[in-house]
Amino acid sequence: MKSLFNKTDNQEIVNRIVALTPASQARWGKMNVSQMLTHCIQPLRVAFGDLKLKRSFIAKLLGGYYKKKLTRDEQPFTRNLPTDGAFIVVESKELEEEKSKLIALVQKFVQLGPQGITKDTHPFFGEMTPQEWDIIQWKHLDHHLNQFGV
Repeated sequence: MKSLFNKTDNQEIVNRIVALTPASQARWGKMNVSQMLTHCIQPLRVAFGDLKLKRSFIAKLLGGYYKKKLTRDEQPFTRNLPTDGAFIVVESKELEEEKSKLIALVQKFVQLGPQGITKDTHPFFGEMTPQEWDIIQWKHLDHHLNQFGV
């Protein structure tokens, strides 16, 4: 499994982000490219403890099950998985600015390593190791970059 903590794998994600343009079209889903970048920033902010979200009752019931399923399975995320309301983006921001923000957060994984990941509970999955955060973040980014053909 690829890792955002690995410099080569991390650079692969950065290169894919750089390849996005205003003309990049979604193969599925409702977001445009700018909205997708903004959407991808939010879970990374959670991973570093910069964005704190409350855990819902449903998350407490189902989060552990889905964490195991998504972190042990090397399959990519499927299309149209449910999205936490905090990660739904309706406004479009400036593309290059959002690319820069996302790249900086992705590179932060290499710069800080596993010790840079929050000890806070994930708002859906519950308690997570830095490796589990890494797997979820990699899969999420890969999913949306594939969505836009990069």
